[in-house]
Amino acid sequence: MTATPTGAAETWFSEQHARSGSSFGLRVNARLHAEQTPFQTIEIYDTTDWGKLMVIDGCTMVSTRDNFLYHEMMSHPALFTHARAKRVVIIGGGDCGTLREVLKHEEVEQAVQVEIDERVTRLAEQYFPELCASNHDPRAQLLFIDGIKYMAEQDPESIDLIIVDSTDPVGPAEGLFNAAFYASCFRALRPSGILVQQSESPLVHLDLIKAMRTSMRMAHFQAVRTLLFPQPLYPTGWWSCTMARKNADLSDFRERGAAQRQFDTRYYSVETHKAALALPPFMREALGE
Repeated sequence: MTATPTGAAETWFSEQHARSGSSFGLRVNARLHAEQTPFQTIEIYDTTDWGKLMVIDGCTMVSTRDNFLYHEMMSHPALFTHARAKRVVIIGGGDCGTLREVLKHEEVEQAVQVEIDERVTRLAEQYFPELCASNHDPRAQLLFIDGIKYMAEQDPESIDLIIVDSTDPVGPAEGLFNAAFYASCFRALRPSGILVQQSESPLVHLDLIKAMRTSMRMAHFQAVRTLLFPQPLYPTGWWSCTMARKNADLSDFRERGAAQRQFDTRYYSVETHKAALALPPFMREALGE
């Protein structure tokens, strides 16, 4: 999980993923920054082909080249499923890419980003300024506090959409993947509210996805759907997010609004939204759908 010289002229960052028995690497020009925060180790690399790369605790988080895949799919499907999300809360998301996508929606009146480690955001502002383009939008509020505590303290039925844009379910993010946290989210969401959370690789973490969906239902969410999308720098290259809704289905979305959106996207579209909802047979069988 470190940059390793492989020849006189080349250095590669490599990440090994023991659970899937796989690894991948990116050729790098240099490591630009490294620090240990109170929560985690953050590194920034300059790669030869993928732009800047942020690594947290040895795991790739975001690159210049491919971040749009994740950020667009963590935000637009849920926002176009909700009739009109005025107040959005993002738990995690310190690189600010999801915040940027959320604030492309004119109906959003407030977007609160709750990130426990301020250094993630400050380094994103320095090395990924394009992701932080909306940080000073008057609708944006950046809080550097514990997201679990924040959600537990929210007024009932005060939020339209909660996006959990977290790291893997270890360390600071571990408490974001259980029924107690989902119960806090359920309480804070308005009747038509939606929760969406990154849910790892469908090839490797199917047991986690199943456990998340069970815990969401235990927290009384009526509908749960898992959406799939490519993510080349994450284990297996295939990723997911799971949506849960209080009192309505998740199969339909505002197709006309999505087709006529007044902003650009690089991956999200009506067609990719529909495709993301289509689970392959092995997942339907495992998840009981």
